[in-house]
Amino acid sequence: MLAWVGGVEPVSAQAGAKPRLVRSQAEYAAAAKSLRPGDTIVLADGEWRDFQVLLTGKGAAGKPITLTAQTPGKVLLTGQSNLRMAGQHLVVSNLVFRDGWSPTGEVVSFRRTRSDRAVNSRVTGVVIDRFNKPDRDQSDNWVALYGQHNRFDHNHLVGKTNQGATLVVVRDPEQGLDNRHRIDHNYFGPRPNLGSNGGETIRVGTSHDSLSDSNTVVENNWFEGCDGEVEIVSNKSGGNLYRGNVFFHSRGALVLRHGDGNRVEDNVFIGGNKPHTGGIRVINRNQTVRNNYLEGLAGEGFSSALTVMYGVPDSPLNRYVQVDNALIENNTIVDARSVFLGAGMDEERSARPVDSTMARNLIVNGDGRDPLRVLGDLSGIAFEGNVQSPAASPGFAQGVRGATVEMQRGQYGLLAPVSLAGVGARTDLRPIARAGVGVSWYPKQGQAVALDSGARHRVPAGEDTLTDAVARAGAGDRLVLDAGRYMVNQVLAVDRPLTVQGPAQGEAVIAFSRPRLFQIEAGGALKLSGLTVSGEAAPDEVGNAVIATRPGSNAANYTLVLEDTRVRGLSVNRGFDVVSTGKGTMADLIALRRVTVEDVSGAVLSVAAETDDRGTYNAERVEIEASVFRGVGGPAVELYRGGKDESTFGPRIRIDGSTFEKVGAAGGTALRLHGVQHAELTGNRFVDSGAVRFSHAVGEPVLVATRNQFVGTPPIQSDLPVEVAR
Repeated sequence: MLAWVGGVEPVSAQAGAKPRLVRSQAEYAAAAKSLRPGDTIVLADGEWRDFQVLLTGKGAAGKPITLTAQTPGKVLLTGQSNLRMAGQHLVVSNLVFRDGWSPTGEVVSFRRTRSDRAVNSRVTGVVIDRFNKPDRDQSDNWVALYGQHNRFDHNHLVGKTNQGATLVVVRDPEQGLDNRHRIDHNYFGPRPNLGSNGGETIRVGTSHDSLSDSNTVVENNWFEGCDGEVEIVSNKSGGNLYRGNVFFHSRGALVLRHGDGNRVEDNVFIGGNKPHTGGIRVINRNQTVRNNYLEGLAGEGFSSALTVMYGVPDSPLNRYVQVDNALIENNTIVDARSVFLGAGMDEERSARPVDSTMARNLIVNGDGRDPLRVLGDLSGIAFEGNVQSPAASPGFAQGVRGATVEMQRGQYGLLAPVSLAGVGARTDLRPIARAGVGVSWYPKQGQAVALDSGARHRVPAGEDTLTDAVARAGAGDRLVLDAGRYMVNQVLAVDRPLTVQGPAQGEAVIAFSRPRLFQIEAGGALKLSGLTVSGEAAPDEVGNAVIATRPGSNAANYTLVLEDTRVRGLSVNRGFDVVSTGKGTMADLIALRRVTVEDVSGAVLSVAAETDDRGTYNAERVEIEASVFRGVGGPAVELYRGGKDESTFGPRIRIDGSTFEKVGAAGGTALRLHGVQHAELTGNRFVDSGAVRFSHAVGEPVLVATRNQFVGTPPIQSDLPVEVAR
């Protein structure tokens, strides 16, 4: 039996309930009018569409008012549905929200109005699966905890793709500051990269009321693939406890962003060397970080395994309070890419950490690499009894002993030193099992459909034969074209993974009479291989493109690959692009491999629709290999991220072994990379082309340019130092 916490009793402890089965919204409304302690309403199995559930009443300790499903997992709330609850001792369980979105700003809300909130209430065994607003720029929170002494446990939340934190604790003087909520044993499943601020999985409070204590407990949860932004958990209040959670292959970190006197202990971070996987970031006063285990974290900067920040002197509430009296002790950090002390130091953030202690921590890198990065003055941190293997970093002045430490994996899967007592995390630290969180009756992670994973279909040449084949194709299918000419008279909408492949012998030429050939929609992914695409039949219209995403289409986290393909004759107007991404869309990867592009009036990759300068951008990664661009009027690549927001990681671009001939000469730019965080240009040749322009917007961007040749072309123009080898 589960222990009582915050006045909320376990479901198994409920006694004397009087179940009433309801089969319609009208029956529910009638049953919910006069609920008494111990009453139970049971929703009949089936789909409940456009159902805005309101549960109110005053239960009692041991006799809650309960709303549940007839069968766990078989009551589906779809369409425009949500749940609000207000009163005392309420319990909601075993519902599934899927195939829709909330018409309000919350899917599950622990209040009816600002003045009518839930207290001593519980939501358990609820699933929210991809219940997203149709426009990813529209913000909502899937779960909002108000009031005091509420519990959110054993729930399953997966696939949030639109703006807004997955779960928030809402605090203000009117609705309550001393919350004392418990958030435990939940499965926070994959949340894809949002490409902007607002992608946190949990946020406790806001900066406005961060000087007061929430006293919320977040424990024994599992965070898997939570990649929304740099802050997986954003702590913005005081007195909170983060204990026993597992962060598995999740990009970002647990961030003590605002608020004092928080504890982070007994958590396990497993990165699997996935890019940008991080650990714990320390800001503010009186923070304790103790007995945490961190392994295989590949994050750097603000997503390092351990980050201790510089602060702003006399910081306003929304900036960075100086680290003061932090205690960081008995943590184990294994095979981390970075431990960053003094992060963020600049003209504004000039207040060094003070009166703080790092004691008995263990840092081990099996490859002998030193992960430590130091900025500024560390004299305000006392180092005591720490061990680093195989050797102490010269960045540590004292209090860190170098030694070769043998590590052995224990019964709970974590590495511990064979013979080194009192240093690092406890050897009996036991992470919560994946099977012990969420619900048992709903799969933990849906299997994504991959490109080329479905059936092969032969497509004969002709007019609209490709149109018909695309309409019939299933997710992951591959359309194999015969040699010959294909005329397409409709925009081909791609809302599932799809490959279009040319013949092994001969040439398949695709022409199109609409402004776009392919349009990637939500859920889509596209690969073109071994084809020739001609723009000769396209209309003379503004905004022409071979492949595009519509603004506001919710196309996100998609992959676009062109390989062994030729694109020619995109010159019917002055702005004909090969690829054009719309505002509010986000690609995980755009890749061009062995592609030839000739006679194009616009850009090859126009990935620059997010011009509001809010830190958003349209592609996480762009990769170009062994390709040729000749006679391109616009830039070959225009990749843009503006603004000063630090909540995201990208974009990144890599261009290898490619030729740019007469590219961007009209506008003076062959590549325009603004706000790109990491760019690598290796072994490329620029002939009679515009300049490569690289400009800094935020963060610590890197431009590495080696073995490039510039013939009749200006040198790289960058506002940051660049390594250049010609």
